[in-house]
Amino acid sequence: MSLPTNSKGEFAGLVTGNSDTEHNTANATVPLSQNNMDTPVHQSLYAQGYEMRKKVVGEDYVARALEKGSSDFMRPLQQFATESAWGTIWTRPGLSLRDRSLLNLVMLTSLGKWIELGTHVRGAVRNGVTEVEIREALLQAS
Repeated sequence: MSLPTNSKGEFAGLVTGNSDTEHNTANATVPLSQNNMDTPVHQSLYAQGYEMRKKVVGEDYVARALEKGSSDFMRPLQQFATESAWGTIWTRPGLSLRDRSLLNLVMLTSLGKWIELGTHVRGAVRNGVTEVEIREALLQAS
């Protein structure tokens, strides 16, 4: 699948230009390098999420993930994940990081998300989940 580009070779969005999608045409002409959610609100959530993400899955893992996702196309996706999952959900009160880790292990197992599961098993250990608890959570999800 090739992505639509403008005359400069920049991603032009998935807008066809018909009247049904006219409301999206303003964003379709913004080059990806400028459409990266760098408002103060996004920056604040991103900073919180970045710190939480490093705390749970480790600084090296986060650095590699962000490096892999540093293209103009991937950067907003990495920002969204860091802001929404790590900056909004993982920073909420009400559940400990340990409990959030156990919930993630069960959900990722149920969804068959094996790569993410490996990352979150390591995160669960960092958050104080024991090997026995990990095993039992995985069995419960199976």
